[in-house]
Amino acid sequence: MKKIYIGTDSGATTSKTCGVWEDGTPISLTLAQSSTNSQQGKSAVVHGWIEGVEKFLAVNNLAWPQVAGVGLAMPGPYQSLGVLDRSPNLPESFAGWDFLQDYSAALAQKAGRALPVVTGNDGNYGGVAEAARVRGDKKCGVIMLAPGSGLGAAYTGTDGLPLNGDTLNGMEAGHMPAPLHLLGLPVFTCGCGRDWGCFEAYTSISGLPQFLAHLLPKYPGHELQNDSIPPKEKALSLRTRAQQGDPLALEIFDLQAKAMGLHAANLSLALDAEFVVIGGGLIDPHSTTEAFRTRYLEGIRAAATPWLYPAQRKTIQIVPATLGELSQAIGAALTALYTAKISHR
Repeated sequence: MKKIYIGTDSGATTSKTCGVWEDGTPISLTLAQSSTNSQQGKSAVVHGWIEGVEKFLAVNNLAWPQVAGVGLAMPGPYQSLGVLDRSPNLPESFAGWDFLQDYSAALAQKAGRALPVVTGNDGNYGGVAEAARVRGDKKCGVIMLAPGSGLGAAYTGTDGLPLNGDTLNGMEAGHMPAPLHLLGLPVFTCGCGRDWGCFEAYTSISGLPQFLAHLLPKYPGHELQNDSIPPKEKALSLRTRAQQGDPLALEIFDLQAKAMGLHAANLSLALDAEFVVIGGGLIDPHSTTEAFRTRYLEGIRAAATPWLYPAQRKTIQIVPATLGELSQAIGAALTALYTAKISHR
């Protein structure tokens, strides 16, 4: 009977479940999804996680006796390992919730035995999966940067495990200050409350309104000068406009690529990883053209290269992520697998 490792990715509205075999290969590239139901309380959330596991096992003709470990990808912040702090996407009452204990108890009840359960930041676990994908059999470090509504960041070491940090805040790299003298941009405020110019504000969706406010005066007569268009709609239209050749939109995403390249260089100097994986919607093949993705990635490489050590310029590979929404559930399962291997040495 083949052992398997299950990964649960808990989002604010939807939880996703996937799994890997003992050799680390995914059991399926189809996620089992269930509602997180956070509005119904903590017990409902745990029930949804269990429901997702049972659905995944049933669809893939697997059974609880095969489950050797479980990983749970959970957005922070945390008070301590497995204990949630105040999260912007979950009810206030969830602060202080020991979700690791509750999930472990529910899994033990279903499996009829205690199961090893690991948990960590969802972005870090996404990095684990993308790292396994890009490096294959190599032993090397992998940095992942994934701009979306914010900027996710992760570093995976040669053991396959993520850098969590001593207070579980390792690789919160989106909130490092950007070198504004190199970008030629003013200080953008960040959703985290800092006003020193977080990289997140220059690389993600959250900063697009500030890019528009700064650059629109250069483009008199541009359609986005129309005040009747809501600011959010203006920002969200930029990706489509850039793919249609709009000069304003292209300048914004070129600047975002430059900021991302400088950030990739900073992190490479500190972590010296062979791969930098770029995730997020700007490299999604379902949402962007090949020409747009090529321009964006080339902009990142061009901005990063001058700041790298000579040896790094020859070895570092900046590549697009490939797993999309699968990454965090697969990464959680892989972390459970790698942790089990380490504990059995």
